[in-house]
Amino acid sequence: MKVLLSRDVIQARVAEMGKEIARDYAGREPHLVCVLKGACTFLTDLARAVDLPLTLDYIAVSSYGAATKSSGEVQLVKDLDQSLDGKDVIVVEDIVDTGLTLNYLTNLLRNRGPRSVKVAALLSKPSRRLVQIPVDYVGFTIEDLFVVGYGLDYNEKYRNLGEIVVYGS
Repeated sequence: MKVLLSRDVIQARVAEMGKEIARDYAGREPHLVCVLKGACTFLTDLARAVDLPLTLDYIAVSSYGAATKSSGEVQLVKDLDQSLDGKDVIVVEDIVDTGLTLNYLTNLLRNRGPRSVKVAALLSKPSRRLVQIPVDYVGFTIEDLFVVGYGLDYNEKYRNLGEIVVYGS
């Protein structure tokens, strides 16, 4: 498999994103909502890079199953443990592809009374968008490639890779 983003490049960009969030949320306490399972690695590194008090929660949705392309049908698999009422929510996502999952998720969360909802995504594939959804913090914009590593998987494998690689190349 061909390395698309090395461990060092990822870590440097995640540190920059943490500084951006800390600057934008100065004096507030952001509530990071990790989209399971793919964003766990990213969330861990991002949370450590945000020099502010913050809280964490986890939500799981599914639109892929064992496929390499989104089905477009989104299912809530695991809901949040905490109320979002009055919180500054940052949805932490591994990759924004068609935008369908993120659109579903942000609409769901906005209906729960947060002060604000923004999105931090490690990867963005704008060429695949079916729904134009704002991504406030983007780690990397990539072409239409199927990638794994740093939390991203194929059939639950390769999440443990330290770099992001193009699957099947």
